[in-house]
Parts: sequence; structure tokens; C-alpha cells
Amino acid sequence: MSYQSRFASEDIELLFEAILKLDNKDECYRFFEDLCTIKEIQDMGQRVRVVKMLDAKIPYQLISNETHASTATISRVNKSLHYGADGYKLVLEKLKK
Repeated sequence: MSYQSRFASEDIELLFEAILKLDNKDECYRFFEDLCTIKEIQDMGQRVRVVKMLDAKIPYQLISNETHASTATISRVNKSLHYGADGYKLVLEKLKK
């Protein structure tokens, strides 16, 4: 059974299909650099780092000091980690392998 997001659209389906066609990190860098602003990419990277630290039970203040993420961002990531669509949990498990 596949997950059905509340924001799915034809455009988003195409975006995800395109991402899944990428073969390696170099291709990801190239595609995302064209697709997003550098700030958007940095923000997404920061959120992944924050979720890894939250998973390791690191306190908000230490996460903020280390990543320069605001406590509001950390709180949003934490809320998604615990009450979201389990995407962060899925990625965390895959990163641990």
C-alpha cells in the first residue's frame, strides 16, 4: 500500500519521480542546485541534521548552538518527528544502515 499525502499533485508526483531517477550524490547536487536556492538546500540539510540530533536525544540548546537552527525550527522538526507522516523516522532508519 502506498502513502497518499494530503498535498499530492501531478507536479509533486513528477518532482518525486525525477528525484527517484537520480543515481548518485553528484546528480543530486546538480539537480537540487538547479531546482532550489542555496538557502533552501541549506535549510533542508539543517533539518536533517537537527532530526538526527533529536533522535540522539540531544537537548534543544545544544542542537541550536551546533546547527544554528532556531528553537522554533527545532520544535517544528521535533513535532514532525513524533506526529508527522513518519518520513523522518524512515530516513533515520535508512541512514543508520
